[in-house]
Amino acid sequence: MVTETTRDDMTWYECESCGLMFDSEEDARQHERNCDEENQDPSYIQ
Repeated sequence: MVTETTRDDMTWYECESCGLMFDSEEDARQHERNCDEENQDPSYIQ
C-alpha cells in the first residue's frame, strides 16, 4: 500500500513494504507492484 505524507512542504508517497519514498504517486505505485513481487518467498523455500 502507498501512503501519502508531507515533509518539507512537499507531498511524498511511501511504499509501506520497504519505506522507500517517491515524489510521484504513480512511481510509488509502480514500485509497490514490483516490491510486492520481490518480497514473496518462492514456494520451494520452507
